[in-house]
Amino acid sequence: MSTGIVTTRAFQSGAAIATAVTLGHLINDAYGAMLTPLGPALQSKFGVSIAAITLLSSIFALTSSVLQPLLGVIGERLGSRLMAAFGPVFTGLGLTLIGFVPWFGALMLLVAVAGLGSGFFHPSGAAYVARSSPTSQRGLWASLFSAGGTAGMALGPVFASAGLQHLHWFGLIGLVIGVISYLITPDYHPAAKRLTLKAYLGIFRGPMVTLWSMAVLRSLASIGYNTMLPFILVERGYGLREVAITLAVFAVASALGGIVGGRISDKIGRVPVLRSAILATLPLFAALIYSNPGQWWFYPLTFLVGAAVNSSVPVGVVTAQEYAPGHIAVASSIMMGFSWGFAGMLIFLVGFLADATSPSIAALCAVLLLLPSVYLAYRLPEPQKQQFG
Repeated sequence: MSTGIVTTRAFQSGAAIATAVTLGHLINDAYGAMLTPLGPALQSKFGVSIAAITLLSSIFALTSSVLQPLLGVIGERLGSRLMAAFGPVFTGLGLTLIGFVPWFGALMLLVAVAGLGSGFFHPSGAAYVARSSPTSQRGLWASLFSAGGTAGMALGPVFASAGLQHLHWFGLIGLVIGVISYLITPDYHPAAKRLTLKAYLGIFRGPMVTLWSMAVLRSLASIGYNTMLPFILVERGYGLREVAITLAVFAVASALGGIVGGRISDKIGRVPVLRSAILATLPLFAALIYSNPGQWWFYPLTFLVGAAVNSSVPVGVVTAQEYAPGHIAVASSIMMGFSWGFAGMLIFLVGFLADATSPSIAALCAVLLLLPSVYLAYRLPEPQKQQFG
């Protein structure tokens, strides 16, 4: 009887921690998703070129994604509690105050600081969810954490619609969530914090490199399609309304697909889900590229593709955590920020290909990167499920 009570209390405590950091994920990614829709307003305010505005996105991607493994190492050394609780606060401060900076150089600095907040949060938040979740439901809990970020990305443009001069009010939401998260999450200082940088680099080897490479190719296929989608639909005579609906359907499906994929991986294993999800996506993605909103199957097919391609995303994060159980924050950062950031840095190649051929051909070539991604998935060993310390 007492064992059952202890187990129930441990589950409730873990659920509270996971809920707090998932809310942090939601608000953090909502802040990050404000930057792109605010582009025209920022261009008008500062009188700069479109290239200068896109540079802001590159700065944010660098500090929030590409540097995430390094930030994960720092988080392990300093402790995860502050990073998980107040990372979104820094993201919010950086991006909700951009309407008040007087010159463009200060804006770039503010965006960089916001990116660091996001980069510190993601590995620490994912690590808290991993430690709090029951071993038999680790994939499900990771997918719910991932869905929180997806919901935030859908919320970001809503915040942005308030305009530059009113964004600061949304910063209070992140502050409140940060305080609640700090009060709920326990402090955690792993023994691994004493390792050298060389030892940390040793995490990124063997199956971890294969898993990361698979994720980069998968991400490049997904980002390539989403980037080319507006050009494809406009080329076929459709407008921004159809583009917005398509991206919304894709985002909702991504969140739901991640939850389903995470739960299935708890039942049948991580690697089978990674392999089957990517393999199933290939023909569906190709068919979607040559479909359009005037056909009845376009939006159902968009939903299927979004669900399939993203069903493996949280599973990949959990797989990395189980490959490196002593460094789950760093492992999370490799799969969350570093893979997406690296793919984002390569997306310009898809743009060059679109200029040389057409957006449809460029998108199809990006999707064909799923072929080597499947090959890499079949080389992955199944990780051992174990309790994280």
